[in-house]
Amino acid sequence: MEQVKAKSAKRLDGLQPVVKAAATALIERCYARVVNIVITQGLRTIPEQNDLFAQGRTQDELNKAGLSHVKAKPSMQKVTNARGGYSNHNFGWAIDFALLLPDERTVSWDTLRDGDKDSLPDWSEVVEEAKALGFEWGGEWRTFTDLPHLQMVFGLTTTQLRIGRVPTAVQVQATYAVINKVQEEADELSQAEKQELAALQSEVKNLTAVVEGLTKSKDVLKDQALEQATEIKELKTAVMELTDTTPPAWSLEAIQALHDTPSVLNGQPVIDTPDKATKSEARLFTVLHRLGLTARLKGNK
Repeated sequence: MEQVKAKSAKRLDGLQPVVKAAATALIERCYARVVNIVITQGLRTIPEQNDLFAQGRTQDELNKAGLSHVKAKPSMQKVTNARGGYSNHNFGWAIDFALLLPDERTVSWDTLRDGDKDSLPDWSEVVEEAKALGFEWGGEWRTFTDLPHLQMVFGLTTTQLRIGRVPTAVQVQATYAVINKVQEEADELSQAEKQELAALQSEVKNLTAVVEGLTKSKDVLKDQALEQATEIKELKTAVMELTDTTPPAWSLEAIQALHDTPSVLNGQPVIDTPDKATKSEARLFTVLHRLGLTARLKGNK
């Protein structure tokens, strides 16, 4: 905010106090709407006004206007119909503005630009705020439209200003009251927005806690499911070992050896079903065979 205001500080010097207050409020209110502006013109001297009046006019036209001492600039675009002393800028009652672009160096007079993407031209937002503060907008003039121009004249003409007439104290105080009211309403809105933001932050915090709780619950359930899946797998393996009677290939030698070996008790083969054995049995037969059981039994025979 302070950086944006600093870009207009020099142009605010010399303005009538009430205009300066309104211009400052305008910069602040536009900033709050994410539309940055810069005051491009404030108090303008008589020679500066005549120099602008010379733009777009021939020397003959200047001579007829009583400005033979001013150099004509016919190749330039005409920007004003007011010669020196006939503009409210010359008395500190007017300002001109432009949009300040994001690089904070370039300005724009594009009246259709929507930099804040709110479907409303930034220029229109500035004008809306300016009129709320008591400014008259040059874009509504009938004879010579001046889109960047804002002024406070309190019903006075430049003729009256040239002879020293000024607004009454009552008029000026009434305008100050309008400016203060707009600023107070903006502050109230700001407070309401802060409260709404705090409520949203609280809601987000609560939702975050809920999500974290659900995530933890999900992780616990996932771990439990994995444990159950492991147990089920182990049970299936155990069941298969108990029910599957197809001997593993690695046990066939031991099973056949025991089948070929007669029992010392009755002379019958130690294993009478060499084509059937659970994994547990096959494991036991293999161990016995490798320990030399079949060799000892044959020796006894």
